[in-house]
Parts: sequence; structure tokens; C-alpha cells
Amino acid sequence: MDHKKGKPVSASMVIDQVIEVFPNDLNAHGTLFGGRALQIIDNLAAIVAKRHTGMVCVTLGIDSVRFLNPSYHGDILVCKASINRTWRTSMEVGVKVLAEDFRTLAQKHILSAYFTFVPIDENHKPVQVNPVIPETPDQFRRYEEAERRRQHRLSAIRKQPEK
Repeated sequence: MDHKKGKPVSASMVIDQVIEVFPNDLNAHGTLFGGRALQIIDNLAAIVAKRHTGMVCVTLGIDSVRFLNPSYHGDILVCKASINRTWRTSMEVGVKVLAEDFRTLAQKHILSAYFTFVPIDENHKPVQVNPVIPETPDQFRRYEEAERRRQHRLSAIRKQPEK
């Protein structure tokens, strides 16, 4: 892939990946474990990053995780993920999860998060990321918002005391 050309968001996105919530996914309150939800979306976001780069990608960070509603046994998780923006050696993948009641098909938004991934070579060194090309108004909005989140993350890192 030519690094100058880029790759459209649609080439790597995941739309409506479904996962059923089983009893072993639940906490003592009978709702989906937050850690299980994070495992699911980290795997999904990694797939999007791999599709975009054609390389192994590692999670650099997760931010803006919001658990908005609970999910219960039997719910069907409907997951969506896409590249929001790329930089020289990193990229942001946004993930949204809906819980669907299999009886009524009613959906509720339960979780959103932003992941930063870095593709690595066989020596575990970061490599350059292909640019991403937004195609829809929502993708252009997410592209712009991703840069603001990145600047916020970088300013927080700069404010940390040195070790």
C-alpha cells in the first residue's frame, strides 16, 4: 500500500459484529463485567487496526471509556469499530457497543471507547501508518475530533512529573 494514498475508513471498519452475553460474562449484579466488555472491544479494535495496516498492532492506550447502560444475560452485543484518524506511527480506533434484547430487538447504547494502536515490525518497533481517508460526514467529524483527543492526551503526558 502506498503510504501517500491512504486507505478509506470503510476498508477496515467492522459493522454490527454480534456477541451473545452468557452467564460467565456476568458480575455479581447480573450485568456484563466491565472487564469482559473491554476485552471484547480491545480485540475488535485490534482487528480494525490490523486490517488498516496489514500488520500486528498493539494497544498503546484506551481513553474516554464510558459505560452508559448495563447489559444482561442473553443480550446480543452489537459492536461497531472504525479507524478515526492516523498519525505517523499511531492510529485511533473508535468503538461503539449496543445491547440488543433478543426478545424485543430493542437496542441501547452501552459503551463507547477510543483506542490508540501502534503497528509494530518483527523487532517490536513502531512502523509508519497508512493515512486514513474519511468518506462520510460522520467519518470526517470523527477524524477532526480524534485530533482534539490526541492533543488532550499529549498535553496530559507532558504535564506528568518526570521519574
